[in-house]
Amino acid sequence: MKLFTCNQITEIDQLTMKFEPISSIDLMERASAQVADWIILHVWNTLPVYFFAGPGNNGGDAMAVACILAYAGFNCTVFLATFGRELKGDPAINWQRLEEQNKVLLQKIDSENDIHEIPSEVLIIDGLFGSGLNKPLNGLAKKIVEKINQSGAEVISIDMPSGLFGEDNSGNDLSGIIKASQTLTFQFPKLSFLFPENDQFVGEWTVLPIGLHPEAIDQTESNFHFLTKESISGKMMKRTKFSHKGTYGHALLIAGSYGKMGASVLASKACLRAGVGLLTSHIPKQGYQIIQNSVPEAMTSIDSSETVFSEVPDLSAFSAIGIGPGLDKKAETQLAIKALLQAKPSKLVVDADALNILSENKDWLQLLPENAILTPHPKEFERLAGSSAGSFGRLQKQVQFSAKYKVVVLVKGAHTCITFPNGRVYFNTSGNPGMATAGSGDVLTGIILGLLAQKYLPEDAALIGVYLHGLAGDLAASKWGEEALIASDIVEQLGSSFLQLV
Repeated sequence: MKLFTCNQITEIDQLTMKFEPISSIDLMERASAQVADWIILHVWNTLPVYFFAGPGNNGGDAMAVACILAYAGFNCTVFLATFGRELKGDPAINWQRLEEQNKVLLQKIDSENDIHEIPSEVLIIDGLFGSGLNKPLNGLAKKIVEKINQSGAEVISIDMPSGLFGEDNSGNDLSGIIKASQTLTFQFPKLSFLFPENDQFVGEWTVLPIGLHPEAIDQTESNFHFLTKESISGKMMKRTKFSHKGTYGHALLIAGSYGKMGASVLASKACLRAGVGLLTSHIPKQGYQIIQNSVPEAMTSIDSSETVFSEVPDLSAFSAIGIGPGLDKKAETQLAIKALLQAKPSKLVVDADALNILSENKDWLQLLPENAILTPHPKEFERLAGSSAGSFGRLQKQVQFSAKYKVVVLVKGAHTCITFPNGRVYFNTSGNPGMATAGSGDVLTGIILGLLAQKYLPEDAALIGVYLHGLAGDLAASKWGEEALIASDIVEQLGSSFLQLV
């Protein structure tokens, strides 16, 4: 699925009206019907419904929804705030329809004195401002938002929480944004929904299809994409009847140190579960028995150091290399990582302590092979690329970092963000909060390494690996619950995840 900026979505709306063709009021009615249907299915009509409508199209949507819900037996009140603007176009038509229907209590908010106390025992439908907002709310608009947020009532926002910008909110006034418990957005999620700092405003969000024209969507270029099960399934390679373990690659995993051998075990198991033909785990001497006992399917390469990674083995036999989980940052490990990069491995996954070492030796970033896959969490990425004013700023830095060093960067989180050297960006849709647990990232590294070794292109290995990891986490959460989920559970569910994709 493509994702678009709010300006682009407005253009797609206009193209839809041209291509279909359909009038703007009829497109508004189509969108409003979707919102009304969702509310009818999910909300008891015994609850009074307060609509807060602005003078633009978002307010027009709210009025149309009120009209439909009133016919369905809901007790509806519409509070219209025009903020000194004349009500025109489709919103004016819908206001007139409400007057003619005479089933909805209509009130206007022209000043602060018109903002009455809002009881907590109502459902609020927020239709003040939509996706066209580009400056923080102030004055009367902000007062209305503050009153709604203070009410304690459940809030459903239409398309976007009023006051929230569609992309970059680093310069926004956060006290002037609706805090919705549910956002019903049209056709596409907005980029700002995918950033953690906006969760307090967006709440749970649901995408409602409103029939925007496929040709309009196809014609609108975008570097932003959403990972879906369908798109990932199409990338999966089929196994052939006469294949053997050599067909599916030989991976080298460099992971673990004294006290952190669990990272090597988890990544090794995940790599094997991802389908690699052969795996060699390079570990310090003291980790030998741990790996042999825990992962009998893996071969071992034993470092001369008792406790850490200190030397690069012969790389000639390996089709892909993964490095980082549980390594520690000792001086000899740092030198060994530099030596590995200077050996120019063709396929490389870099995680955890290996990333932290690179952040302390930024001139080594130039040594990364083209299309190396880096898997930092947000703090690790900040150490690599510098701090940012909010998640959208970090995304811009991530795109620039991928382009500068010609690498794939995968910043882990609720909607893991993957950027490629050509500027394309993907957000993941699988996964759950239960995966915020020790070792989960080590499992992801192992999965991506296993795919990379099987001759998947780095782009596909990253995309499939992220989605597969999240899907396995979802299956694990459905079995054990989010609180009880541990990283080993993700590994155990990889087989079931593959079965859902092939």
